[in-house]
Amino acid sequence: MSLLIGDNLVVSMHYKLTDDEGVVIDSSEGGEPMSYLHGSGTIIPGLEKELVGKVVGAALTVTVDPEEGYGEVNPGLIQTVEKSMFEGVDSVEAGMAFQAQGPDGSMQRILVKAVEGDEVTVDGNHPLAGLVLHFDVEIVDVREASEEEIAHGHVH
Repeated sequence: MSLLIGDNLVVSMHYKLTDDEGVVIDSSEGGEPMSYLHGSGTIIPGLEKELVGKVVGAALTVTVDPEEGYGEVNPGLIQTVEKSMFEGVDSVEAGMAFQAQGPDGSMQRILVKAVEGDEVTVDGNHPLAGLVLHFDVEIVDVREASEEEIAHGHVH
């Protein structure tokens, strides 16, 4: 009997992620399927919610609005800083990505949006924030998670 996707099951799926214009953002095509522990919060809520109750062999298209994806763009995460903040970097250019420590001590990815003289505009939003995401998904495996996977909150 096929397992229905639900909490504490390991789900493996092939996927293609596109934006509103149909541009491919990410895909597992030609590679291994992506596996995740359902209910652990490791994939975006809008996709996880749509996979509940599906079985191996299911193919579906899911549209996820920003609220259930990577959130709306937060203008507070876009700021201008002095170029001197980039110690040890010879040349800071638009499009470069860096790891920075957030106010709570966690690491976050920041993207350089613009460089004007000694001022650098950086964006700490997720690169997919504000986008409507379109997933084409095929479920290739569903299995019970091990006690260790459940305890750690991810697939081993």
